[in-house]
Amino acid sequence: MTAKTKINIWLYIFIIGLVISGVTAFPLEWELGVLDRYLGQGTAIENTFPELSACITKVYGGLDDTNAKYPFIAYGTDWLAFAHLILAVLFIGPLRDPVKNIWVIDFGIIACVLVVPFALICGGFRDIPLFWRLLDCLFGIIGIVPLLIVKGEIKKLAS
Repeated sequence: MTAKTKINIWLYIFIIGLVISGVTAFPLEWELGVLDRYLGQGTAIENTFPELSACITKVYGGLDDTNAKYPFIAYGTDWLAFAHLILAVLFIGPLRDPVKNIWVIDFGIIACVLVVPFALICGGFRDIPLFWRLLDCLFGIIGIVPLLIVKGEIKKLAS
């Protein structure tokens, strides 16, 4: 497999991940409703993971109440979704010309690294449970893997 093929495969994986993350931010209330129905308080999972169940129910209740009274607040998550979709478009540049657009990969690596302190610090200010902040950190940790592979393959391609 050529370096260009490896680059394209890993970039498509990364782009698809960004698109999925973006698209799933739109139906957030519905998604949390499903989670609450199957994992929230009053479900079988509550006995095994009571804190998780309580958290899901609390978040869903908060989102449901907020959307009922102040639906414009959800516009913020619409912009979150938009940002993910626009970032996915950004990575088309390295698909076309990886060597010329290696800066996009560097940008992505920096963004992935910054997810960790952002999630830990801002999540703490917002009373997000530690296990959820660590889950958010995984997006940066997992996201950096394909980008580091791509960067290595671009360096091979450039030499």
